[in-house]
Amino acid sequence: MASVQLSAGPRVSPAAAVVVARLRVAMPLVAAASRGRRGYRGLVVRAATVVSPKYTSIKPLGDRVLVKIKTSDDKTVGGILLPTSVQSKPQGGEVVAVGEGRSMGSDSIEISVGAQVVYSKYAGTELEFDGSDHLILKEDDIIGILDTDDVKDLKPLNDRVLIKVAEAEEKTAGGLLLTQATKEKPSIGTVTAVGPGPLVEDGSRKPLSITPGNTVMYSKYAGSEFKGEDGDYIVLRVSDVMAVLS
Repeated sequence: MASVQLSAGPRVSPAAAVVVARLRVAMPLVAAASRGRRGYRGLVVRAATVVSPKYTSIKPLGDRVLVKIKTSDDKTVGGILLPTSVQSKPQGGEVVAVGEGRSMGSDSIEISVGAQVVYSKYAGTELEFDGSDHLILKEDDIIGILDTDDVKDLKPLNDRVLIKVAEAEEKTAGGLLLTQATKEKPSIGTVTAVGPGPLVEDGSRKPLSITPGNTVMYSKYAGSEFKGEDGDYIVLRVSDVMAVLS
């Protein structure tokens, strides 16, 4: 068996030199990886701000509201337990506190305590308060009020509209069947409900130009998507609606 001499010496075989070079490269990488694993184990990341138990109430300011987040489903429809990593993040909850209102127009927030609301997916700041998950967000980030479990019953707020998405085409123009993966995402649908319109400077509402029953084309990547019992729905601002089709 050939020996390897690391200090200057008379002879080192080429094969042994390759082994030494690999060892010299590998050792720092192993050490770095070990340090990285130790650092990772010691890192604790919290998505929500934890409110100390010494505080017993939270009063939102301005046009903000405090929502108690609905608990996520930990099982599939068939009863299979879902790991935390694949549980869908809820986008709804119950309003538990409201601020004093907007700085223009009405002096009180139109959403009342106890309302069941749906909000934008990435809106607000998450809080862990009184043993439950909460979200503090602006009134304008609330998409609508939903008193049932079916999104078709959503009442949009402000300048938002609820649209039932058209079914994706099953075949190409040449008659070829499309798989689920190759079906193009539709950007056409039927308006099923509209909000009261945006607030203007005098505090009144400007009615929306589209009405329930309109077939519309909208921006492909706008809005918040939901699955209803009778199909797919999307909620978006009226400014994301590009045209009315007839």
